[in-house]
Amino acid sequence: KSHRVTRMAVSNNITAILNFIATLSSIPIIASGIWLASKPDNQCIANFRWPIVIIGILVLLVSLCGFIGAYWNKQGLLALYLFTMALLIAVLLIVLVFAFVVTRPDGSYVVPDRGYKEYGLNGASSWLRKRVTGSGSWKKIRPCLAASDVCVKLAQNYISADQFFSSHISPLQSGCCKPPTVCGYNYVSPIMWTNPVNPMADSDCNMWNNDQNQLCYNCNACKAGLLGNLRKEWRKANIILIVAVVVLIWVYVIACSAFKNAQTEDLFTRYKQGWV
Repeated sequence: KSHRVTRMAVSNNITAILNFIATLSSIPIIASGIWLASKPDNQCIANFRWPIVIIGILVLLVSLCGFIGAYWNKQGLLALYLFTMALLIAVLLIVLVFAFVVTRPDGSYVVPDRGYKEYGLNGASSWLRKRVTGSGSWKKIRPCLAASDVCVKLAQNYISADQFFSSHISPLQSGCCKPPTVCGYNYVSPIMWTNPVNPMADSDCNMWNNDQNQLCYNCNACKAGLLGNLRKEWRKANIILIVAVVVLIWVYVIACSAFKNAQTEDLFTRYKQGWV
């Protein structure tokens, strides 16, 4: 009996340590979610802000549940942990695959003699395009972007035309804070442009307005730039999520094996002693 208790104790200690590691793994998930939620573009899209944070918090709570169950030998909590963590890992994998699929199309194109790229809706993910740039969604997103400091920062950071043209501004700034290059507007400041040479080159050319509350927020280029920004940020967050998921899977497999071995040892010992 003492041998069985020792094996169970060792198994539970291993599981407790692994769950502590899983608890730590939830921190980068939560951090990446908060980082995404803090970005101006994600702040303007309510549905995209908090899912990763919520998943990270759930991973944290479930890992703590597993740690408590292992440390104090609560088999019910351990079983709940194994079941729930499997679901969370599956959800994270689905989110990762989905994020990679919808952010795979780039939508960017190179502009001659410019350090930045410009963006078109046709090259973006159709799923993202429908969810973000639809008339109903954009009516809510547009004023939110206009109220942010995304474009104001350009005027603060760049003065001369050469300095601005060689800059690597974000997709959101490229699409929303200036007119498309093809329109041939003359540079006054990063957010002030005049006298287009080719105003019929693109439908967005006539959308440009030097009013700081207007700029190119009604342009298709702005919508495409927002999608480009989302893609860029989600790709960065995905790297952190991949590492966290790999650690969680590793922890889960070992914890599951330790739990099963302990259960098998317990059953075998009881069988030998004639309890079964």
